[in-house]
Amino acid sequence: MKTKFFCRFSIVILLFACSHLRTFSQAENRRWNDQKTVDWYKQWSWLRGCNFISSNAINQLEMWQKETFDTAIINRELGYAESIGLNSMRVFLHHLAWQIDPEGFKQRMNEYLTIADRHHIVTLFVFFDDCWNETYKAGLQPAPKPGIHNSGWIRDPGKLLYEDAALINVLEKYVKDILTTFRHDKRILLWDLYNEPGNSGYVNKSLPLLQKIFHWGREVNPDQPLSAGLWNPDLKELNAFQLANSDVITYHNYEPEREHQKAIDTLKKYGRPLICTEYMARTRGSRFDNIMPLLKKENIAAYNWGLVSGKTNTIYAWDTPIPDGSEPKVWFHDIFRKDGTPYSLQEVQLIKKLTGSQ
Repeated sequence: MKTKFFCRFSIVILLFACSHLRTFSQAENRRWNDQKTVDWYKQWSWLRGCNFISSNAINQLEMWQKETFDTAIINRELGYAESIGLNSMRVFLHHLAWQIDPEGFKQRMNEYLTIADRHHIVTLFVFFDDCWNETYKAGLQPAPKPGIHNSGWIRDPGKLLYEDAALINVLEKYVKDILTTFRHDKRILLWDLYNEPGNSGYVNKSLPLLQKIFHWGREVNPDQPLSAGLWNPDLKELNAFQLANSDVITYHNYEPEREHQKAIDTLKKYGRPLICTEYMARTRGSRFDNIMPLLKKENIAAYNWGLVSGKTNTIYAWDTPIPDGSEPKVWFHDIFRKDGTPYSLQEVQLIKKLTGSQ
């Protein structure tokens, strides 16, 4: 999930990182050994899914707050996913929704997981995020800005981390509470601890929080693996830490197949399972017809951005707003309209063929 400032080229990950791995030793961080990750990955069939937010929500708070958490919409939209053979979803959380209602938040997570499991879908949850709007507040969320991609998406924790010294204690309690509550839950595939650390100009400013959340995760030691996705080859210190500490390698790539294959070939050298947690931006040449078959061939779990077009406005490109809000000729992300009609019948037929659900 890029902001317009990081609409970048392929994530050809640095072999530079190898020279830095000893800085974050496995003995210190207790990363799963490579054989354990390989054995874990073997238990799953080919994982394919979306980055999912219900279409009635402009951001993570609107999805998870009690007043706007909508099980009927979630059930309907995960049904769309099941109908084309998708079996996993990547879903963003937000600490503020937990902070104002910890028990209710966990109950809503359980309700979501129950619905997803009913549709034979496992979930990958995301904790922190450095993308889009730096401030946020509980309650009524803003309306979408016409034609603007992710106009209401919010960072977590955003700039509040640097304004409120006590927030780090809240974040630790939040992460440990969620991980402890769901540490044995077989409906959860993996914990994605931090989405695109260093984005929005933070760069290494995000490293201390990234280090802390991995430390908190290892203290809880859930059954599910921990990871933080690689996304920008220029963030050398962050990449080195992520590679050294992630149980399985997760990454983002929105480039065409040749560049994506180069990234895969580089990452395969680390000997751990690969999970592509973001791809598919049609106007950038990352499409279902050229990337999804590649990921299946390589046995890489594949999560495109977006399932149902909704308040996030992700049918619009990162850096190409349409101020009058008219529908773009080519959707940037997403598969379905709210009524379940596919944006492209040809795409859906291809997905069903690849997933064996025809």
